Amino acid sequence: MAGANGRRFFVGGNWKMNYSKAISDVVNKALNNTKDVDVEIVCAPPALFIQEFVASKPAHVEVAAQNCYLAKDGAFTGEISPEMVKEAGCAWVILGHSERRTLFHEDDDFLKKKIDYVLNKTDVNVIACIGETLQEREAGKTNEVVERQVKAYQEKIANDQYSRVVIAYEPVWAIGTGKVATPQQAQDVHEHLRQFIGKNATADVAKSIRIIYGGSVNGANCKELAQKPDIDGFLVGGASLKPEFEQICKARQN
Repeated sequence: MAGANGRRFFVGGNWKMNYSKAISDVVNKALNNTKDVDVEIVCAPPALFIQEFVASKPAHVEVAAQNCYLAKDGAFTGEISPEMVKEAGCAWVILGHSERRTLFHEDDDFLKKKIDYVLNKTDVNVIACIGETLQEREAGKTNEVVERQVKAYQEKIANDQYSRVVIAYEPVWAIGTGKVATPQQAQDVHEHLRQFIGKNATADVAKSIRIIYGGSVNGANCKELAQKPDIDGFLVGGASLKPEFEQICKARQN
């Protein structure tokens, strides 16, 4: 639902390495109950099951890949290209998730090359992830870290491409831990990010870009988070596989 700021609410469901017919049925049942809600919903199943989900999902739901490489084709064993992602039925791709950064050692320079390729060689849209670790937050480095990460993306985003990018702020210490940044903690970072993005782009970009929150979002905490003026939606992990995903998609409805 577009708020007073004109930004349409956005909810992404990142299934990570989880899939079964039962999960798909649960998710589709939840999504069928969101047809009349003014929210952009994007689900990211594992790559092997993208086409199966594309065939079964409700028409109003878009699909994302959880990752991609920075070439159309070639000798890159195990990778998938943005062009393949598009052909499989995805309008979006997630880049730079903290699990890609920490487990698979993707750094800012590599992610900068990825977003450059996706935005300039394809028409696939990007959910660009950033976020600090617990050690970084406790050291008072949250703003420093997220500025560095978002600036790396911004170096490869032209002003007319920001409409194709959603920034997902996911504090690493809150992903899958059950810990959630308080609504005010999340709002503070989102507000800071919006100001920082504007400095490296334009005031119009800062006002229009959607910055979403991820990190143990669930049916119980989503409404309070959704009320914050600079939180434009969520990137949801485990809860996107459960019936409560419907509540999260409707968090801004009332």
